[in-house]
Amino acid sequence: MTLLDRVSTLLRANLNDLVEKAEDPERMLKQVVLDMENQLLQVKTQVAIAIADQHLLEKKRADHAGQAEEWRRKAELAVKKGNDDLARAALERSLSQDELAAGFALQAEDQKHEADHLRDVLRKLEQKLHETRAKCEMLVAEHRRAKVVGRAAKARGIVGSEQESTINRMKSKVHGKSAETAAANEVLTPESLEDKFRALESTDRVEALLNEIKSRQSIN
Repeated sequence: MTLLDRVSTLLRANLNDLVEKAEDPERMLKQVVLDMENQLLQVKTQVAIAIADQHLLEKKRADHAGQAEEWRRKAELAVKKGNDDLARAALERSLSQDELAAGFALQAEDQKHEADHLRDVLRKLEQKLHETRAKCEMLVAEHRRAKVVGRAAKARGIVGSEQESTINRMKSKVHGKSAETAAANEVLTPESLEDKFRALESTDRVEALLNEIKSRQSIN
């Protein structure tokens, strides 16, 4: 993959999709930023090279254009001196230099477009890197907060379960104690005076019923 292809891939990258697919989102986001920083450095180097090449081509064009002008000046001098053959030779050199100058002019123009394109790529990558750093900070903060919230929810669930279990155990103990207390009260509470009289009355009714049965049998 060429440099511009890699940069294009980075520019199209969707951080949210990358985060969802990553096992370690924080590490992945840091790697994305690092990759973009490395690509940015390479693009800066390419821009510098492209500009240097452009300047070199423009210098060569200017040099050949200057030589063409110098050969035309010599041709004029030869004409003044009445030496047409020398003038023709000088003009041939001048035309040759013009062709070279024109060729370097085209190359310099093409190189200028290339340098401008790389400058545009560099500008977009710098902007993308700035946005990515800010978004990464936000996503990292969200990821960390989500982990904290998850741990807190888990802790609440554990505490809630333990609390419910403890409350149920306490309820069982309380109910057990209440039953034990009631039983103890029945066993340990002394018989009251009213209870004694009710027992006597019950005995009298039993005796009366017994005597009634005996009387009926004696009559028969």
